[in-house]
Amino acid sequence: MPDEAESSVPERKRGAGAKIVYDLLRDEILSLSLAPGSPIDEVQLSERFGMSRTPIREALVRLGEEGLVSTLPNRSTMVAAIDFLNLHAYFDALTLMYRVTSRLAAQQHRASDLRQIEALHQEFSEAVAAQDALAMIATNAAFHTAIAEAGRNPYYTSLSKRLLADGRRILRLYYDSYDDKLPQLFVDEHARLIRAIADRDVETADRVAEADAKQIIQQIQKLLTRTSGSAIPL
Repeated sequence: MPDEAESSVPERKRGAGAKIVYDLLRDEILSLSLAPGSPIDEVQLSERFGMSRTPIREALVRLGEEGLVSTLPNRSTMVAAIDFLNLHAYFDALTLMYRVTSRLAAQQHRASDLRQIEALHQEFSEAVAAQDALAMIATNAAFHTAIAEAGRNPYYTSLSKRLLADGRRILRLYYDSYDDKLPQLFVDEHARLIRAIADRDVETADRVAEADAKQIIQQIQKLLTRTSGSAIPL
């Protein structure tokens, strides 16, 4: 039998409740405040947010679809582990997508694409200046997605979105390695990529995109080497 309080709440408000839970839990997972492998208790969340378990479950389903939480065979839920063991495969795919989408953007972009890419670069620059790691993660993903969309290959765009989503917690570790003070030269690297795309310089766009991916990979590799005894679950 439905909970009376829940059934008295309009559908729109129930959806809003699920979004509140989703937004807060997503930020806590991406910021690593909720560590990989942490158990998630629906009852505790219901008490925390003052909601029935229905919006809690809706939020967890959405987080599960994004690969941020996992449901175990016994139906318990936990924050998804970061698969460090297959990180090399992830980085190979990410580097390839950075390169191919940047090459295509240099060939296929329209003026409206360039305006969008430049606007997102400005948002990324502001997030870096504010040392807002979650905003950096979001705007970096939007920036590279816009480049992929400018290349006009929907398959590459779809794969790029998936890779960028899968790597959000890795990127959080990357920014954390700089204490959230990202060096300006990496912001400038995005600007160089924009110039290459605007100039339709395919080879330079490819080269800068590859360098962008590689410096992230190298920094993460250094971090993992230094913290090989970390308690972060693989």
